[in-house]
Order: sequence, then C-alpha cells, then structure tokens
Amino acid sequence: MLFDAHNHAFHVLGGVPRRGIYDNMRPAVDKVGRGKERKVNMRFSAMVSHFLFEAGFCNPAAGWEKGQIEKNVQDARPRLWQPMPSFPSLAALNDWLEARCRALGAKIAHGAQPGTVADAWREEAHHPAQLPRPFDGFVEHTKRVSPTCLVHLERNRYSVPASFANRPVSVRVYPERIVVAAEGQIVCEHARVFARSHDRHSSATVYDWRHYLAVLQRKPGALRNGAPFAELPPAFRALRQRMLKTPGGDREMVEILALVLQHDEPQANVERYDALRKARETRHAS
Repeated sequence: MLFDAHNHAFHVLGGVPRRGIYDNMRPAVDKVGRGKERKVNMRFSAMVSHFLFEAGFCNPAAGWEKGQIEKNVQDARPRLWQPMPSFPSLAALNDWLEARCRALGAKIAHGAQPGTVADAWREEAHHPAQLPRPFDGFVEHTKRVSPTCLVHLERNRYSVPASFANRPVSVRVYPERIVVAAEGQIVCEHARVFARSHDRHSSATVYDWRHYLAVLQRKPGALRNGAPFAELPPAFRALRQRMLKTPGGDREMVEILALVLQHDEPQANVERYDALRKARETRHAS
C-alpha cells in the first residue's frame, strides 16, 4: 500500500520531490537506532533508489516534528468525507478523491503565502524531478503450495495450477492483486481479498477452476461436488447440469473443459462444444 501511495502521489504531483520525511513506520523502518540511525527496509530502499529522492525520518517521541501534518489531515477529513460518499470500486473512489482534492486546493487559502494552495503549487511545479516509470511495488514471500493446490496468505487461500502442488513458489503481493511466480515465469494471478471482519478465524478461499483441470482428468467425480467447480461460468454450469444426467457425461464434460486451455474465449465456445456433443450423440444413436 505504501509503494502504491507513492506511485499515485508522484503522478498527481507531476514529479518527484528532492526529499521525503517519514514517521518510523514499520513498512519503511525495520529498526530504530540511536539518533538518526535507522535500519531501513530493503524494499523501501529499493523504492527510494528507483525514484532518486532522499528519505529522512522523524525522531522517536518527537510529536512536534509532525504536528502540522497531523493537523492538516485532521482538518481535511471532514471536508472530504462528510457526508460519506459511496463508490462502486476503489478505482472510482481514487478518481473522485483526486478531483476533489484539486477542487479544494483551488479554494483553500494557503495561509503562509498569497493566494490558494493551487496557486502556491503552480509556483513550485517546475522544481520536482522528472517522474520515471511507476515502481513495481510488491512484497515478496516464498510459500509452499499445499497438496490441495493452495497458497496461504494473510489467513486467505489462493489456488495455483495443480502441477505446482507441494512445490515452493514466490508470491508477490500488490495492493489489489497477488501474482504467483515459479521457475522464472508467472504462474497465475488473483485479485487480492481482505478479511471483512476482525475475527482472526475469518478467511476466504479464492479458486480458479482451470487450475484443477489436471486433477479432474484423473478424478472426474470431483466435477459434481468439488469446491473449485462451484465457480464455473454460468454457461458451463448449465452445460454440466445437462451432461451429468447422461451416462458417461462427467468424463465427456471433463474433456470439454480441458479444451478451455486451447481457446482464448472459453465461454464463447460453449455453444460449439454443446453442438459437438449433440452431434456425437446422434452418431452413436445411429
């Protein structure tokens, strides 16, 4: 989240400042030493090196060093979030928030300088360094895939292709997604899920049914009650419901699902698969 915030902030500012001042937050500082001594997180150091700015840190228990910032945040909250708006997605919220901040900046007096906040920024806009490409801000973990083809992250589980069961993989965590890599290539990707409760036992399992096709070919009975196949697209669910009523329909449905790996738009091919199945039944009947 911290890396993503920097990418967004520098994009809105139109460049990179010479220096950033930080509290001793755990995503940035692994250990606080004496005076200004800090053991900085390696990934945070990589981000600083990518954008080429100087990172400074506040002194512990020195609230006067950041009091003005916290007061500005306190004043901004009611202006932004009252009444509390509603949005269909995080991206829509971020777009609205950027536009709202720009609108407020054009109205609010700067205080220390003549004019508004937007007027003061226009005078400084040419000072930041040129903005490079966004920092690839992920946190990486090494995980072992379970026998049920799942990796565990933050009390949630995500499916991985069956060929990687019981093998180590690299899980790259982004703010909105996780990417699983192994053997120098990207294995799969999932939208990241967050627990909607403070209950430590709250968890979720995210399946991609395609990851279990190899297992399904050995155990076609899993097509009926297997949890990953509850997530089939509606067209495939309708086709499965019809085919499982016929003898040998489960194995034939497995063959159809296996063809998904050879087509870019599997849902669009459902009608073709169904037509092939009917033609095959007609030939057998004759």
